[in-house]
Amino acid sequence: MKIFIFHLMPYAHLDMSYYDKYRAVWVVLPNTYYDPKKGFELYNRYLDELELADELGFDGISVNEHHQNAYGLMPSPVVMAAALARRTKKARLAILGNAFGLRDHPLNIAEEHAMIDNITGGRLITGMVRGIGAEYFSTGNNPAFSHARFQEAHDLVVQAWTKPGPFSFEGKFYHLEYVNTWPRPYQQPHPPIWAPSTGSTETIEWAAHPSRKYTYLQAYSPTASVVRFLNYYRECAEKKFGYTASSDQIGWSTPVYISDTDQKARDEAKPHIEHLFNRLLRLPFEMLFPPGYLSAASLANMRSHKRSVSGQEHTIDTLIEQGIIVCGSPDTVRKQFTETHKMLGFQNLLCLLQFGTLPRDLTERNIRLFASEVMPALQALTDKQYQGMSIKAAE
Repeated sequence: MKIFIFHLMPYAHLDMSYYDKYRAVWVVLPNTYYDPKKGFELYNRYLDELELADELGFDGISVNEHHQNAYGLMPSPVVMAAALARRTKKARLAILGNAFGLRDHPLNIAEEHAMIDNITGGRLITGMVRGIGAEYFSTGNNPAFSHARFQEAHDLVVQAWTKPGPFSFEGKFYHLEYVNTWPRPYQQPHPPIWAPSTGSTETIEWAAHPSRKYTYLQAYSPTASVVRFLNYYRECAEKKFGYTASSDQIGWSTPVYISDTDQKARDEAKPHIEHLFNRLLRLPFEMLFPPGYLSAASLANMRSHKRSVSGQEHTIDTLIEQGIIVCGSPDTVRKQFTETHKMLGFQNLLCLLQFGTLPRDLTERNIRLFASEVMPALQALTDKQYQGMSIKAAE
């Protein structure tokens, strides 16, 4: 199994008086709540934490994209990946992901990804996402066109990376007389592409298509929902497309916190993880999934599976019980991941080891404990431990 550290880079100094006036920390929260001096400290602290993961032997470092919010201070994950490109030596740099379809000029991002791939000698993983609904409010894009625009941007970028230029591209959204990307990616034909998603049926089917076979990544869901989403990817591959999906095409992302004992871990993580789920992740359903963003079938599915994450006040106990987070002593965390791997068969694990307001000292200890006490056992896991979809269905 490959182990990645994932970081949201939240604005950890948020003045909580906002909660009386504004319905979310996304889109509508005035940027006067942001203090650039605190931002300076946070950005550099967060980069230190990711560089530490490289030193400790994590297989990859993950950054992502969100706009106009306090939940994640990375409107450009390319900037973060570029900052890490020369400061890290071994870990893959996974941009999970960039919302190519939100841009009027996705080739600009394609060029930037190719640059990072060259600088790192082929350590880049490209994540392609539509972006959650809130991003469409932030960028003024029509969410009803999100799938079509995203897929066309994908096709343009992959052609730019693989097809000798110059050539022309004529689509519904993008019209270019000259596509001639310099530099070309270091990895040939292009960097690995992952498809992180909240669980959209259309995205799962698109990622599983035999012309792509992209690694599908699921996050922020109870274990029961993760089983369904990841199984659906495997079922699509087998029943719809006629091939068996490799576990290398399966990924799971979850917050993780480790301390000396289970109770100490709960006590230390409690205010910070509850801040993440009850404040930073809280946004109206229509902002998360605006009209037109999902098909009717996907919308019904999301209402069922995401209600447990976004539709209620959480405690650390409910988050642990539902399997939305993993928290406890090293032994407890190691055992839980091992057992969950038997059910899910994921070969890519992304651990959110800093979350919400978790301070520097607890974050660094969490990273070090995970690296020394949990990661070696998980990196040794293979498909031999995976019990298959029939076993999971019986359970």
